Amino acid sequence: MKNIAITIFIILIVAIMVLYFVSFQVREIESALVTTFGKPTRGITEPGWYFKWPAPIEQVYKFDSRMRVFEADLGETTTKGAVPIIVNTYVVWKIAEPLMFFNAVGTIKEAENKLLSQLSDTQNKIIGGHDFAEFVNSNPSKIKFEEIQNEMLADLKQPVRANYGIEIKTLGIKQLKISEEVSKDVFERMRAERNRKTEATIAEGNAEATRIKTDADSKKTELLAAAEARAKAIRAEGDAEAAKYYKLLEEDPDFAIFLRNIDALKKFLEKRSTIVFSTDTEPFELLKGMPNIKPKK
Repeated sequence: MKNIAITIFIILIVAIMVLYFVSFQVREIESALVTTFGKPTRGITEPGWYFKWPAPIEQVYKFDSRMRVFEADLGETTTKGAVPIIVNTYVVWKIAEPLMFFNAVGTIKEAENKLLSQLSDTQNKIIGGHDFAEFVNSNPSKIKFEEIQNEMLADLKQPVRANYGIEIKTLGIKQLKISEEVSKDVFERMRAERNRKTEATIAEGNAEATRIKTDADSKKTELLAAAEARAKAIRAEGDAEAAKYYKLLEEDPDFAIFLRNIDALKKFLEKRSTIVFSTDTEPFELLKGMPNIKPKK
């Protein structure tokens, strides 16, 4: 019984050792490369348990496939108008194809050297195609930072993947600096631009004020003319009416006063009003009876 237990234990030890030499695990955060007699033959990017021939027939190289951030040093380049600027660009990358990465780069340090060179070329190429005003501008709508970053990412992504097996996830401009001389020129241009906009706004306001004043004066003149014409018409109508009564008053004063009282009474009674007067009061004595007045001929 004791010999059987020892035998089973030895078999287990041997099985574990065989499994250790002919298999390997690739974790979630890793990718692996298998070489056969020193030559890369398999790239593995999916996590799992894999088999291989024991060393030295096959060797397994594992790489950390987590995202890495590479930040280039501050570097000077020029915009489309030959304005020098200093930029600091970063990329977020990972090993996408272990076989190609192993053949073309080999190590993380060498990969960063390749990225620095490629990033510098992309930076000069893309930034050199844009005006300085697209980086620094008093009008935020004219700044094209995001578009420029997207252009740089598109320019860098494909060749890095094809040549080194590296995938670029994100690219961004971390810092943008300009020299003191350029800063002075920029602020002068911004100041001039603000002054120009201020003057344009004041001129526009003055023009609008003049237009409103002219329009108001014109309407005022029209209204005054209309009112004057209406006043003249009313005055003429009143004069004509007065002349008629004057003539009648001269010819028959009693009858003229009678007509005036009739008109006054009509005006008092044209609305539903309650008025208490003595019937002896003119013109309400007319309610008691018609006076004995006859128009003179």
